[in-house]
Amino acid sequence: QVQLVESGGGLVQPGGSLRLSCAASGLMFSTYVMGWLRQVPGKQRELVATITSGGSTNYADSVKGRFTISRDNAENTVILQMNSLKPEDTAVYSCNARRLRNGGVTNDYWGQGTQVTVSS
Repeated sequence: QVQLVESGGGLVQPGGSLRLSCAASGLMFSTYVMGWLRQVPGKQRELVATITSGGSTNYADSVKGRFTISRDNAENTVILQMNSLKPEDTAVYSCNARRLRNGGVTNDYWGQGTQVTVSS
């Protein structure tokens, strides 16, 4: 079975840093686009960052310059390094694995999420 397990969330003061990790198993990791998304209760889920198997990245404007996504295909992990955190970054962060083929998504998996709280 496919599993995505996030870790690294917690409470941090504004301006601080956190490193989120997602460990994937049960899938051919290198064939998936990996992403991090976040959601605040009652608000639209936001795509934070994505990274392709080849290492191409995309970021939401709200996090660009502060967050960095990376992956290690040998270890089947994807990382979200979050720096200069702001209170508005508070959310549940979820790891996503998406397999793409011409015209659409053929596979789409999610982790349980990890809570990030930025507060003084």
